[in-house]
Amino acid sequence: MSRVVNWLQHHETRMFHFVNQRIQHFFLDHFFSRITHLGGATATIVISLCCALFGQGQLRIAGIQALIALTISHIPVAIIKKKYPRLRPYLVHPQTITYKNPLTDHSFPSGHTTAIFSIIIPFMTAIPVLGVILLPLALIVGLSRIYLGLHYPSDCLVGCLIGTAASLATVGLWG
Repeated sequence: MSRVVNWLQHHETRMFHFVNQRIQHFFLDHFFSRITHLGGATATIVISLCCALFGQGQLRIAGIQALIALTISHIPVAIIKKKYPRLRPYLVHPQTITYKNPLTDHSFPSGHTTAIFSIIIPFMTAIPVLGVILLPLALIVGLSRIYLGLHYPSDCLVGCLIGTAASLATVGLWG
């Protein structure tokens, strides 16, 4: 079992270093440092709340569902961060490239990735054509967390799974 865990950690670290150090580019620095905020609390709450309050029909329902999924998804995130206090990559790997205001709380799982995935599913369910934009956008937010040196790939993968599960449960129970 420890051989498997070591193998996984080794490959995850390699993947992290590739995204964080090998694909560095001036354009990507600015792009990822801006787009990452779409998974933050302010953006996800404001977008969902505006759709819930001011949207009509399916958009309004999607906004309400997104708010519920966002709330539900962060319960396991808070529990897991306390139970499995994983240090952020830049604290473990000194060569990690970080940007403004690196975070100091625990890395696992990614709250930004959880948040963006928890809000996109209701909108994709209500208006399926939005999936062409929203799914790649959510994946880019997750990738930005790795690029910016704040999360390992598994942090983002688990955040994606938690956000998606909370959102699917909310949408499924709604109707």
